[in-house]
Amino acid sequence: MTKIKTSARGCFITVEGGEGAGKSSNLAFIQSLLEAAGKPVLFTREPGGTPLGEAIRELLLGHKHTGMADDTELLLMFAARAEHLHRKILPALEQGKWVLCDRFTDASFAYQGAGRGISAERIATLQQFVQGVLRPDLTLLLDLPVETGLERAGKRSDPDRFESEAHLFFEKVRTGYLQIAAREPDRVRVIDASPGLQVVQDQIAEVIQGYLDNLNG
Repeated sequence: MTKIKTSARGCFITVEGGEGAGKSSNLAFIQSLLEAAGKPVLFTREPGGTPLGEAIRELLLGHKHTGMADDTELLLMFAARAEHLHRKILPALEQGKWVLCDRFTDASFAYQGAGRGISAERIATLQQFVQGVLRPDLTLLLDLPVETGLERAGKRSDPDRFESEAHLFFEKVRTGYLQIAAREPDRVRVIDASPGLQVVQDQIAEVIQGYLDNLNG
């Protein structure tokens, strides 16, 4: 993949977290913070973001293919991601827009890697093939105990194919996310998503403001 220009390049911000972490509520808040700072924001999500990606999302989250092989799941994730990058994310960044994405490749390392047991090396090979040098500039990881997250998710809607997994699966996913954060503390900022929404958003605002301040020198 061609390396995008950095001079006029927009910033790529991703939001990650397990089930019930409150990504939906807080993504809108993050977008409002960035727009208030004068940044042109494109919001998108994974899997999805394009017509083809949304069709793949239905395959991945729906219950029609409950017995899907782990490798199939991983490859579908990256197929949707390749389309997403070429059709939406890269063009937006090249135009100087800030891309705010609900999940990205960290989710593959957490869910298909830590959760399903696929080796990080295999996922990294796909990451390099599909993304080239592109990585998020900033990632906010909304973290909370698995039991709390599943309880919240259960009140929200009927469980999708991932949300129907056993408790141990989500413990592995959470561990995988926290390991990523420990390896890349400059990029991945952990937000305690356990308290009430205002406390969570105060943490988020501090991180976003600090990031903007650093960019401005």
